[in-house]
Amino acid sequence: MVGGKKPRFILGLMTVASIVLISFLLQIAGNPFLNSIVMLLVFYIVLPVWICSYYFQKRGVKLREVVFFRGIFRWLLPIAGLTCLLMVFSMSIYWLLLRALMVTAPALVNLFFTPEPLPDAVWYLAATGFIVAIVAPIAEEFVFRGVILNQLMGVFGLWKGIGITSLIFAVFHLNFFGAFLFAVIAAILYIKTGNLLAPILLHIANNTLAVYQAFADTSFMDWLTVTSVNDLYTKAAPNLIALIASTALLLLIIGWMARGLKQGYSGDK
Repeated sequence: MVGGKKPRFILGLMTVASIVLISFLLQIAGNPFLNSIVMLLVFYIVLPVWICSYYFQKRGVKLREVVFFRGIFRWLLPIAGLTCLLMVFSMSIYWLLLRALMVTAPALVNLFFTPEPLPDAVWYLAATGFIVAIVAPIAEEFVFRGVILNQLMGVFGLWKGIGITSLIFAVFHLNFFGAFLFAVIAAILYIKTGNLLAPILLHIANNTLAVYQAFADTSFMDWLTVTSVNDLYTKAAPNLIALIASTALLLLIIGWMARGLKQGYSGDK
């Protein structure tokens, strides 16, 4: 046992040392864009690979057992519909949170609305967009649904495991309620299919729309988008309707997907 732990310990130390060294060299180079990209890659590739490889190897799980194409095509249309519903819910709940904050912290709301110009470096925008839209969803699904969810379900049971995992996931995202509901649906998708590819595709679709909205087309879903304090009031009606409708539909879908979930779940893959 000691002999097995020693190589992993040394590998961990080497990984941490390499990250520190790379960060130091990038600081010396003085290119903040390059530094940002490399740190994102370390965060979304090196660390997740390290965590997941240890977890799957310890349990004797092969990659093809948790990510596969078999049966995924029948889920593509539902995933597309869920992506649109989750986007509408996230945007409308974001409006509601900002509207509530206007009462207690108007300065914070104004800070959220302060525009930040996009950098002129096209390569940086392309690399950031690719990482956020493709790399991050894959990494987060492997860590949160592939590792943390299975661990917590083993300790607390199915629904508590889903709830706690979703809370942890939401804490790391700005739109807490939108991220929480997304995580619940992603978890159910994974358990229902036994395939990490299903929540990965949902996550990629969701993040791709977010990147498109941020980088390419600011008018995307303009009827819900709030970019100023005035929008909080002039777009109140469509956001409120969208919030009620999307919440009701998502809860119905969760209830439908959860039918027979206990019977269909077979533990760690």
